[in-house]
Amino acid sequence: MRILKFILLTGTILIASFGFSQDTLTISKNEIWQKASDKNLKIKIANQEFKSAQADYQQSNALFLPNINISHTGISTTNPLMAFGSKLNQGILTPTDFNPDLLNNPERIQNFATKIEVLQPLINVDGIYGRQAAKSKMEAYQLQTERNKEYLQLDVNKAFMQLQLTYKAVKVLEKANNTAKANLKLVENYFKQGMLQKTDVLNVQVRVNEIANQLQYAKSNVQNASDYLAFLFNDEQTNKIYKPVETLDNTIVIESTNAKLSENRKDIQAMNKSTAAYQKMMQSNKMNFLPRLNAFGTYEINDKYSFGMSKKGYLVGAQLSWNVFDGYKSIGKWEKSKADFQKASIETEQYKAQSQLELNKTNRQLIDAENKVNLSKLAYNQSQEAYRIRQNRFSQGLEKTTDLLQAETQMFQKELEHLQAVFEYNFTKEYLQFLTK
Repeated sequence: MRILKFILLTGTILIASFGFSQDTLTISKNEIWQKASDKNLKIKIANQEFKSAQADYQQSNALFLPNINISHTGISTTNPLMAFGSKLNQGILTPTDFNPDLLNNPERIQNFATKIEVLQPLINVDGIYGRQAAKSKMEAYQLQTERNKEYLQLDVNKAFMQLQLTYKAVKVLEKANNTAKANLKLVENYFKQGMLQKTDVLNVQVRVNEIANQLQYAKSNVQNASDYLAFLFNDEQTNKIYKPVETLDNTIVIESTNAKLSENRKDIQAMNKSTAAYQKMMQSNKMNFLPRLNAFGTYEINDKYSFGMSKKGYLVGAQLSWNVFDGYKSIGKWEKSKADFQKASIETEQYKAQSQLELNKTNRQLIDAENKVNLSKLAYNQSQEAYRIRQNRFSQGLEKTTDLLQAETQMFQKELEHLQAVFEYNFTKEYLQFLTK
């Protein structure tokens, strides 16, 4: 029975050790950005979307380049028309072939034709506007990809600051834990001397347990922040804990507010390019009512043997075509593209208005965040002094245990609130820079 208990206990220890064995890696903000810019899945998706738009633009090269087709066809026929034409193409007609009996009942004949066909567009006005629309679409995706990279950099900075904050929180709670344990030891000594009651000891023990629980949550937040960083640069390995090289500073650098919205912002430029693409597509559909001019040519080789070279001939020409009426199909396409263009224009204006609204809000948030940092720092300093005074009075028997615990709780709470305020100010400043890029 003792052996069984020993085995179970050993197994539990091994499982616990295995479950919490994790790698802790130090990492800087620049290292995270380098990894994220190369491996982030969202950036990879944006790159593929740009390549897709680029391929659409490349397809529009057909507006200027020829369409060349090569074919080799072999037939065997007794059809009067086909047999006569095959002999004509091979250049083997004789006067006897005009005999009505032979014309109506020809012998089986074989013909192999090698044909090269070339179609060269000359004037296609609708295609020119379609090509311009494809180019604007490609440029819009390129700008959006660059904006996604800027957003990724903001996300990386935020995640890194969150990691810094979690480590600061762990440090503060570890200090609070040590302070609570020291107070517990002091209270226990006073209890043994009969200076305090059992309820005082129990209150301090509750406080120690609360801090231990908060400390465990703070350590879990370190793992959560590390997991999110790993997600940003697409690290498939799990159970890694990252530790920032740079620590979170308790002070802030004040910057001027009231930044203005720039028309050169990548996402706004992308919206303008997208609107231009819809405009060009509308013009392309409108030009669909105009005629088209295309040149064509064929070069053909006919022989009774496969890949023979007995008879050669060519044909060149030009075609002017005009689709005068197609049952309102072209008119419907033009009206639809016109509505899409107007919708895109309105959406662009709406996006600019929303961006300006967000910028104004963030300007005010930065001022509020600065005020919050200053007030939280003052409150933290005051809570430190209050705790020092109550601790001295408690050691002299002039303060209650509950008052000491309240002062201790308030001091560490105010320190955590100050760190949170610093984080909020720094992120708001980063976000404001993102909105004005």
